[in-house]
Amino acid sequence: MPGLLYIVATPIGNLEDITARALRVLREVAVVACEDTRHTAKLLAHFGIRTSMVSYHQHNEARRTKELLGRLAAGEDVALAADAGTPLISDPGARLVNMAIEMGFRAVPVPGPSAVAAALSASGLPADEFRFCGFLPAKAAQRRKKLESLATETATLVFYEAPHRTIEMLRDLSEFLGERQVVLARELTKLHEEFLRGRPSEVLASLGSRAEVRGEITVIVGPPGEAEPRLSDEDIQREVQELIRSGVPKAAAVKAVARRFGLPKRRVYSLVAEG
Repeated sequence: MPGLLYIVATPIGNLEDITARALRVLREVAVVACEDTRHTAKLLAHFGIRTSMVSYHQHNEARRTKELLGRLAAGEDVALAADAGTPLISDPGARLVNMAIEMGFRAVPVPGPSAVAAALSASGLPADEFRFCGFLPAKAAQRRKKLESLATETATLVFYEAPHRTIEMLRDLSEFLGERQVVLARELTKLHEEFLRGRPSEVLASLGSRAEVRGEITVIVGPPGEAEPRLSDEDIQREVQELIRSGVPKAAAVKAVARRFGLPKRRVYSLVAEG
């Protein structure tokens, strides 16, 4: 009888969040495949679990997939676990799960912690329709191009971000998506859990007083404000021109209108140039 492939969610911080079912599965399987065995070893040791582990990451994914499929074929049960949260959500594992299914093995989800769900649930932003975007590209030009492609998205957006790129990301959010409501969730379920809420510029101001941004970061961007769809291009141009006539410099006028109506600054600049 072929083995089962369990996809096991593990805590994103607080070890109390692991489920009783996940603990049982991790004890009973023949092997746990995980991105960093040193990290998962701490989890298993905390609960007195002695199941053997093998590393499974982007550098050995092809070789390890073949090995694990062989163990499934031999009748052994295998658990795929992420370092934190639900496997395959911005983590390795898709190759193994897809090939296991193609070969007729049963993939069994063992649900549990997820930074996406945790951040959304406490964000205060609409969660009935959302789009998970994972990590934005590290390079500025590619990141901005991706954000520009999301400018017309009306659902709540969820991103993961590296702490050292968070400041640049928030600046780009303001430029390409406008001053929408943003929630930055940091160190979810951990001792220093924190939620920063406001417009991108306001969250940036909160972070600006810190020497550096640390921890695991999830950024949630609310949908466009109701005012944006009702504003015609002519309305936007008129708002900017009125400020300019009152003595406000053009750049400042564009920025003020973009912030007031939650519009991408690039769009406002473009409309003013056309006008």
